[in-house]
Amino acid sequence: MTLQSLQTALALPEIFVASMASAILLLGLFINQDRNDIVCFWLSVFTLLATCVLIVSDFSAQSAFAFNGLFVDDPMGDLLKVAICLLSATIFIYSRQYNQDRNIFKNEYYVLGLFAVCGMMVMASANHLLTLYLGLELMSLCLYSMIAFFRDDKLAVEAAMKYFVLGALASSVLLYGMSLLYGLTGSLELAVISSVVANMGQDNLALAPALSLAVVFIVVALAFKIGAVPFHMWIPDVYHGAATSTTAFIGAAPKIAAFALVMRLLVGGLEDLHEQWQQMLIILALLSVAVGNVIAIAQDNLKRMLAYSTISHMGFFLFGILAGSAAGYSASLFYILIYATMSCAAFGLILYWSTKDFESDQLNDLKGLSKRSPWTALLFLILMFSMAGVPPTAGFFAKLSVIQALIDAHLEWVAIVAVVLAVIGAYYYLRIIKLIYFDAPQTMPEADAPTPVQSDRKIVLAINVIIIIAILPWIGTLITLCNRVIKQFVY
Repeated sequence: MTLQSLQTALALPEIFVASMASAILLLGLFINQDRNDIVCFWLSVFTLLATCVLIVSDFSAQSAFAFNGLFVDDPMGDLLKVAICLLSATIFIYSRQYNQDRNIFKNEYYVLGLFAVCGMMVMASANHLLTLYLGLELMSLCLYSMIAFFRDDKLAVEAAMKYFVLGALASSVLLYGMSLLYGLTGSLELAVISSVVANMGQDNLALAPALSLAVVFIVVALAFKIGAVPFHMWIPDVYHGAATSTTAFIGAAPKIAAFALVMRLLVGGLEDLHEQWQQMLIILALLSVAVGNVIAIAQDNLKRMLAYSTISHMGFFLFGILAGSAAGYSASLFYILIYATMSCAAFGLILYWSTKDFESDQLNDLKGLSKRSPWTALLFLILMFSMAGVPPTAGFFAKLSVIQALIDAHLEWVAIVAVVLAVIGAYYYLRIIKLIYFDAPQTMPEADAPTPVQSDRKIVLAINVIIIIAILPWIGTLITLCNRVIKQFVY
């Protein structure tokens, strides 16, 4: 095998997704309009599942570099890419009927989704600042367009504009931080940057202020991208204004990509400056958990409540990163995988109850749900317990692993504050259970009609939620897998 073919093989999943997205876009020109959208939909789902097969079939325990160090194929990237593809395929299935009812069931919508997935996959395997930025912008531009795709709703257009403006601002800040790193280290390759920073030592004190400034810019940009407080202002408006199918997509797979972005930049490139960015992450994480949990209590819109819940969960995700150890990074990886699965299920339940003339996005819409659909109510019960961190759900073990990482890093006071804030945050999750099981029913549409689309969604949704409980016998295996891929990444 030649060097060129070997490099192409390493990036085959990304090439496959990008090629299929382009093919689906062209295919829409040659298929009858009545069949066009449904064919493109199933091709998109097939593309994501086939990509998972490609990644798993070529899973390697060793890191391999391609394209002159721009791209790395390592176990952590493979795990993240599989999660991104599975979550995206699940969201596509959930949103099928919803998009049809709102006239956004178009092949262009799913093409944008596939290109966004391609951008996330590039981020997961980036070994170079240029590659990282390329993947981030490809993902972001597609998400802006997907939000604005729902043109019948003024809130969606407004949300897309807010997201675009603040996203562009965050990208500019990140780009400036990267330019400072390049000026100080003379390279854009993350491994080289890490080596140069490690060797600067005490002989280069004159460069310390500039290096600190670069770290500040990068951390601020990352905080914008993940929605950490005080850079969270776009999340509630985007979650609320976008079509629920798009909100579901934004709330799941991009969170996995965010983990890749943080790991590649802070750990892969700037780990020797851990003491500097740890202090900033402590403030960001505590503020995120506190503000997210407290403001979520006051929400009566389910999507806005989940937006503030996301902010809180991003704070917990940062707790593992700031620990600055392999155990902490592993805990963050485990946490983000569990959270993305729960977020996918939460929005799947909202999509399941939404109809053409009814948006099931108000808390009052859940009143008495147990009397209308006991099965769906049970799914909500499991999901809310897991998001609140109630044992023995997967969400509890995710929070426990992060808290343990903080204690191991001798950050006991941060761990104590995190536990107290988590208890406060449990209130609004338990309030949903109270509405479902103890309040009088509201007038709601029948969502259990035995249509093929509903049956497909019901099966996938049940699997998605039940995984939160069914994974418990294998929770140790998943944690071990996270530990293994992180130990092979941290060098």
